[in-house]
Amino acid sequence: MKGIIGALTLGLAAACSLAAISSASAEELSLKGKRIGVSAIGTDHYWDLMAFKGIQDRVKELGGEVIALDAGRKDQQQIAQLQTLIAQTPDAIIEQLGNLEVLNPWLQKIRDAGIPLFTVDTATPHAINNTTSNNYNIGAEIALQMVADMGGKGNVLVFNGFYSVPVCKIRYDQLKYVLTSFPDVKIVEPELRDVIPNTVQSAYSNVTDMLTKAPEKGSIGAVWACWDVPQIGATQAVEAAGRNEVKTYGIDGSPEVIKMVMDPKSSAGAVAAQQPYEIGKTSVDNAARYLAGQKVAPFTFVPAVLINKENAAEKG
Repeated sequence: MKGIIGALTLGLAAACSLAAISSASAEELSLKGKRIGVSAIGTDHYWDLMAFKGIQDRVKELGGEVIALDAGRKDQQQIAQLQTLIAQTPDAIIEQLGNLEVLNPWLQKIRDAGIPLFTVDTATPHAINNTTSNNYNIGAEIALQMVADMGGKGNVLVFNGFYSVPVCKIRYDQLKYVLTSFPDVKIVEPELRDVIPNTVQSAYSNVTDMLTKAPEKGSIGAVWACWDVPQIGATQAVEAAGRNEVKTYGIDGSPEVIKMVMDPKSSAGAVAAQQPYEIGKTSVDNAARYLAGQKVAPFTFVPAVLINKENAAEKG
């Protein structure tokens, strides 16, 4: 595990020349005397927790005061938090993930209140900057890996429960775009729905049911999810059913999933590993630059890397 994590770190560092340039000027950044509000839809997932922590740590490093709120995966709770933050008039607000259909009116209210808005993994016209991974790239990359492992043909179980979350929408749309070039790869209908909470248990049950309905080996070739917590349950279900010809794919890079991909006997085929802590920190740097009067791009991409059976074996 240490080997792959070390290789992952090196690979991300090599891919991050732009981030290296920005970090050179990061030493000059300051949030001294500034109050930064933070609202996260939840922190029960590794990615969410690390991004949330990265935001808070960086605000403190730059001398600012952080007002950090966790909505516990409840849309209405996050709305209430945004209302609270608006009333407290911080120097900036950083919003992390969530249901865009629910959030957008309130994100507009933040801007209407004259509070600079920055987002993490939330693409909205109301944000000055959205810091994220290049989900167009990793969405296509994980789809291409899946198609290659399937030999360009077969049936795929797809979890599509969070299309209103911008990053999931992008990744799903990229999957569908890639599959237009591979007509022999079919998505099984109806698509599966991932849920929060009990994501792993639900994915296990859903995949188990689908494998029972399609008992012939080769009738299902892969399972895809826009994040990697359903991938855990899917992998467990595939292995419990003795259907190791079915491979699973996801995005985020939770330690548990990376470990599965590293295991040559595991059905976890690949995962696109992101840098959530760095994403959180970078969003704060963007806010600090803006508050210092600097221009900030509308989006910042923090590099990710695909981990598959081949490079896991080489680097592990």
